[in-house]
Amino acid sequence: MAIEKRFLEYFEALDRSGDQDRCFLCCRTGADVKAFFGFHEDGTPIDAGAYGIEDVVLPPRQDVMSYRGTRPVCAVCQLNFDAIFLAGDKPVVAQLLEAMETRREDLWPDEE
Repeated sequence: MAIEKRFLEYFEALDRSGDQDRCFLCCRTGADVKAFFGFHEDGTPIDAGAYGIEDVVLPPRQDVMSYRGTRPVCAVCQLNFDAIFLAGDKPVVAQLLEAMETRREDLWPDEE
């Protein structure tokens, strides 16, 4: 894919997200996502020697943020969603979202 097309996708996603280059769900930046997976922003592993990691580097074109959806979503949130759906917990998430939208006050402890 031409770099111009990627630029357009990126800036269109920024427009949709209000100029926030962060995951719409967890608000992590691309650098935060790489750190979560154990890599520096340049793709080299963090503390490779401590963990005995050799010759492991993320490829230069490693995407950790998806910009093609309605809003940017990071690889961490995508993995979390995959785990939720594989575990069969989609109905639980739907119930939680409904409660958060319509019965928010019931989810928090009473003030004393």
